[in-house]
Amino acid sequence: MESVCPLDFRYGREEMKRVLSHESRVRRCLDVEASLARALAAVGRIPPEAAREITLKAKLEYVTIEKVNEVEARIRHDVMAIVKVLSDACEGDAGKYVHLGATSYDIVDTALALQMKDALEIIRSDLKALERALIEKASENRDLVMVGRTHGQFAIPLTLGFKFAVWLAEVHRHIMRIEECRKRVLVGKVSGAVGTGAALGEESFEVERLVMEDLGLLAEEGATQIVQRDRQIEILCHLANLSVTVEKMSTEIRTLQRPEIGELMESFDSERQVGSSTMSHKRNPITCENVTGLARVLRSFLTASFEGGVQWNERDLSNSSAERFILPHMLVLADEILVKITSVMENLVIDREAIERNLNNAGSVIMAESVIMALVSKGMGRQEAHEITRQAAMEHYRGMAYKDALLKDGRVMSLLRPEELERSLTPSYYTGTARDRVDRIIASVRSP
Repeated sequence: MESVCPLDFRYGREEMKRVLSHESRVRRCLDVEASLARALAAVGRIPPEAAREITLKAKLEYVTIEKVNEVEARIRHDVMAIVKVLSDACEGDAGKYVHLGATSYDIVDTALALQMKDALEIIRSDLKALERALIEKASENRDLVMVGRTHGQFAIPLTLGFKFAVWLAEVHRHIMRIEECRKRVLVGKVSGAVGTGAALGEESFEVERLVMEDLGLLAEEGATQIVQRDRQIEILCHLANLSVTVEKMSTEIRTLQRPEIGELMESFDSERQVGSSTMSHKRNPITCENVTGLARVLRSFLTASFEGGVQWNERDLSNSSAERFILPHMLVLADEILVKITSVMENLVIDREAIERNLNNAGSVIMAESVIMALVSKGMGRQEAHEITRQAAMEHYRGMAYKDALLKDGRVMSLLRPEELERSLTPSYYTGTARDRVDRIIASVRSP
């Protein structure tokens, strides 16, 4: 069969794909069935030897993907296919106790939580790697003064390290979000057809507790037939949010790689890498562009995930088919873009000469705010200082040097000595607490 989805052959790392694969889904369902059997034995609902046999046979060695697929094709029910194959694999009468007291989504949603647990650990590891790369870049470039830009225009100076530190703080918040929401996301259920636990009777709470403790999950306190989808929606929103951060970083690098700016650039293998099939001179920011596109695809799945949270009564099946696309695609893509942007960051080319050149080319006019603050410190009103520096800027844009435009205004020279004006026009003296902010952000990220 020909592959259609690019995740099959172009995007995604094998580590994450294994966690979210069909084989992993079946294996995790078997883990839940085995845990349920052990819990039922613990409360006296099934013989201990039956639980041991079910646990022994609840493995892909006995419940093969081929057998499960064959049965599912015949009965058209994925969970019952697993149950039937597992039951048949058990010796003696253990098979008759498989899936006792459970509904399909007791198994499916709990298995999904186990898959999510593994997947989120990968995402957390990815974020930590990106965090480390940003700490290094922020520290190395703590003092490198560059021109800031707002609205695509020159603003006032900052340091490149501060730019990296802003991203670092944001990435750290994503790590905290992932950690904090685990208690709401890594949740399963063993409470039956509509969530009341009727099939398990008085042992319902105890069976559910034993299963969740065994699997390292929490229990859905208010389930219907399914774990409530606000939980999934929360983590998927976090994935979409981190994709925005990744795209923001990639877009900034792409912008600053433009030849007329040239301050930052993706690494380029000059020995082998090809930039264009015809324009052989090209060094395109292809990884950042790739990340940008994949981040947008990732976020596009959010709408369907929100709609899956709306169910008829105690549940319908409208969420199931959509989630088979949404969850693996969003998680695989999140892993993909995090790994790629981390590689870009680790190997980022920083052109210090271009940064200095652009800062000089911006001219002293970018120091207008600095002049305002100097004049205000000498007693001039803020609004008057703003108008004086604005008029001088307009003369600068008509061809006069900004410093000369200021010098011809007697109000400026009556308050500022030449050396004070010169200092106020020097970018390196006007980066505020940027360096200290870098230090503070790094320290806060590193603190336990």
